Amino acid sequence: MAEESEAPAMTNPPRSLTLALKGIRTVSDFTRVMSSLMTDLLEGRVPHQIGNAVTNAGGKMLKAVELQEKYGTKGPSGADRSLVLADLSLAPPSLEGPAVTH
Repeated sequence: MAEESEAPAMTNPPRSLTLALKGIRTVSDFTRVMSSLMTDLLEGRVPHQIGNAVTNAGGKMLKAVELQEKYGTKGPSGADRSLVLADLSLAPPSLEGPAVTH
């Protein structure tokens, strides 16, 4: 049974990593990172497992944006939308977590 070899040390980081480290705040940022990831995968700069994980995480980011747009409430400026996933002030005490005592 052949063992998987470790990825060789890369002298140049993947282009998608360089872009992602700057942050993904807009659709343009997201598409730029994903496009670079595709190129990195095709060039062998990124292992396919990493590409798969990043793609899955990206899909979850897009879903969060979709839900925020659909169900979020407008902020004071009227333009910003915010989606509150859980309001812990309304949760029963048993869901707030254990009390910490020292």
